[in-house]
Amino acid sequence: MLKIRLKRLGAKKAPSYRIIVINSTTKREGRPVQELGHYNPKTKVMQLDKAAALEWVKKGAQPTETVAYLIKNCNDDGTLNYVKKETVKLSKKAQAKAQAEAEAKAAAEAEAAQASTEETAEA
Repeated sequence: MLKIRLKRLGAKKAPSYRIIVINSTTKREGRPVQELGHYNPKTKVMQLDKAAALEWVKKGAQPTETVAYLIKNCNDDGTLNYVKKETVKLSKKAQAKAQAEAEAKAAAEAEAAQASTEETAEA
């Protein structure tokens, strides 16, 4: 059975991967059937032959979860369509402060809008 998976390269704590098609019983750094591209998770740089990857999937090769995600979020030119998630956990104090700032900003915008409508009514 063929798998589409990542082959680890790079130094310690600085991983870089090649996206390869390989027999499922072969070890991770074994000789691949075909190399489809490369991926660097630190810089989010990827180059992938998407057409070849989809062709291998049609032939029955099983992508791993990570590779399936990369294929799904790949642009037509082979680069990663990466959207940075803004899921920062804030403390209760920080959440209250952010909410107060948002309310103050909304109030200031409302006052500015009201003042501009009064100026246009006077003119």
